[in-house]
Amino acid sequence: MARRRSSRLLPGFGLTMGITLVWVALLVLVPLVALVARSTNLGPERFVAVLGDPRAIAAFALSFGTSAAAALFDTIAGLLVAWVLVRYRFPGRAIADAMVDLPFALPTAVSGIALTALYAERGAFGQPLATLGIKVAFTPIGITLALAFIGLPFVVRTVEPVLEALESEIEEAAWSLGATRAQTFRHVILPALRPALVTGFALAFARAIGEYGSVVFIAGNMPFKTEIAPLLIVTKLEQYDYGAATAVASVMLAASFGLLLGLGLLEQRRRAAAKHAEVSHAP
Repeated sequence: MARRRSSRLLPGFGLTMGITLVWVALLVLVPLVALVARSTNLGPERFVAVLGDPRAIAAFALSFGTSAAAALFDTIAGLLVAWVLVRYRFPGRAIADAMVDLPFALPTAVSGIALTALYAERGAFGQPLATLGIKVAFTPIGITLALAFIGLPFVVRTVEPVLEALESEIEEAAWSLGATRAQTFRHVILPALRPALVTGFALAFARAIGEYGSVVFIAGNMPFKTEIAPLLIVTKLEQYDYGAATAVASVMLAASFGLLLGLGLLEQRRRAAAKHAEVSHAP
């Protein structure tokens, strides 16, 4: 009897499960299925022609390339930010911690306008960079900057719990055995953080490839140069070419879904390996 009660912690499980399934179906599955169905209506030849267009290929290359670069930057910077927030206590720490989540709360269009104003050739940061021959706004550098801005919180919030659970005694034990700080980080800390870093990278990358609001202003939107895939989708919609727009969107959907699915499978394997290790070491 106790086991049966413990397996049903929430009252009305059937009702709550039904509401959950309806919500997922109406808000997630149905729109995605409609998107894929609309793109398949083009026919194989038209579908391949849309995706094989040089303009679409350039947009895909720019979106995926800048997203990967931004996610890689966020992985390194996010680790440093999370380390400082977890391991150190300093005045203004609460404000710094709250600012990490600012990209979540700030409208993406606002962040895009702010970054454009700062990094334009006459902006506070753009003008000194321009004197050095570095142009940020309306270049792939600016796109990467905007994507890094919106993706950083994913890495920080993913790494923080792992750092908090990592006991400092492990580092002290490594130091007592003669390991340097670099060796301790590389052989003790980094292996424990690797799954969280991979997860943070994947989340930041998946978020970046579909970003529009924060990029559209700083990109400049020049075909074959600074036109990202989400902007190409909007352009196709404005031209009433809904089939081409859904074809491009289906590629972005497949990339994001494949990335997150692979991440989930890796996480399941990691948990299974950790559980197997615990069982094998149990007395």
